Amino acid sequence: MGISALTPPPNSGDPLQTLLEFADNRLLVDLCGEYDRNLVKLEQELDVQIVHRGNQLHIMGDTAMRERAAETLKALYERLSGGKAVEQGDVEGALKLSGGESPERQLEMFRSGQIEIRTRKKTVSPRTKAQQDYTRALFDNTLNFGIGPAGTGKTYIAVAVAVHYFIEGHVDKIILSRPAVEAGEKLGYLPGDMKEKVDPYMQPLYDALNDFFPGKTLARLMEERRIEIAPLAFMRGRTLSSAFVVLDEAQNATEMQMKMFLTRLGEGSRMAITGDRSQVDLPRGHPSGLHAAETILKGVPGIGFNYFTAADVVRHPMVAKIVAAYEAFEAK
Repeated sequence: MGISALTPPPNSGDPLQTLLEFADNRLLVDLCGEYDRNLVKLEQELDVQIVHRGNQLHIMGDTAMRERAAETLKALYERLSGGKAVEQGDVEGALKLSGGESPERQLEMFRSGQIEIRTRKKTVSPRTKAQQDYTRALFDNTLNFGIGPAGTGKTYIAVAVAVHYFIEGHVDKIILSRPAVEAGEKLGYLPGDMKEKVDPYMQPLYDALNDFFPGKTLARLMEERRIEIAPLAFMRGRTLSSAFVVLDEAQNATEMQMKMFLTRLGEGSRMAITGDRSQVDLPRGHPSGLHAAETILKGVPGIGFNYFTAADVVRHPMVAKIVAAYEAFEAK
C-alpha cells in the first residue's frame, strides 16, 4: 500500500510518539493539505502534535489519540492512492468514523470506497456512520425515512441515490417535493405564475440536482418532465410509477398530506422521506404528519427509519455545535 506505521526506535527515548512513513511524497503533500491545514485539523480535534519531516509524519500525544490520528491519516492516504481527492469534509468524515463504533471497519469502508453513490457529475461518499447506514437503507428499502437536524446530509444523500437509480435505468423519472408551508396563503400575493411563486421554496432541491447533473442535461430532463420538482399539494391524485420520489421537509406535512403522499407510491417506485422534528412550521393545532407516520409505520416490512444527531452534521463545524447546544437545551 506504500504506507507503514512504525513504532519509534528503541533509543528514541519517547514512548509517546507514533511514526508514519509514506512512499509517495506527492500524495503526502495532498494528505497534509494547503499550509498543512489537514494536519492542523487533526491536531485541534485530537489534541496531538504532528510534525512533518521528509516523507514521515511524527505524531505525539496521548496513546489513544495518537492511534486515532494515525488510522485517520492512513485512511486518507489510501483514499488518495485510489485516485480520490481529500477535501476538508473528507478529513472531518474520517475523523468521525475513527471515533465511532468499530472504527477499523468503518475506516476500511471509507478508504476503499465500498459505499459510494455515483452520479453524472460526482461520486458521493457518506462521511459518518449514520450516513452510511442511511445510504444502505435507501438501497434496501422501498420506503425510507431520514430524520434529524439540518446539515446532516439527509436530503443530499436521498437525491444522490435518486439520481443513481435514474442514470442506472432502475426508474424512469425523479420526483422531488416539499411542502410550501412557509408561503402559507401568501402565495397569491407573490408576483409571477405558480412556478415562479413556489420555486424559491424548492431551491434546496434544485441546488442538490445541480451538484449531480451538468446544467444543460438537467434543463433538458426537466423540460422532458423526467425530473420534476413540485410542492406537496401538487401530488394529490397522481400515481407515481417507476419513479424515485423524495419528500423533503416532511415535518411540515400535515397528517392528511403525509398519508396522501405515501399512498401515491406506484409500481416500480421508491420513496425517501426526510425531515427535522425540531423545525415544524405548521400552524398551531396542526400535528406533523412526520411524527404520525413514524408512530404508525414503524415495524412495517420494507419501510426503514434512520436517525441523525448533531454528530452527523457535515456543514461548517459551528453548525454541529449550534445543533448540539439546542438539543441539550431542549432536553432540559
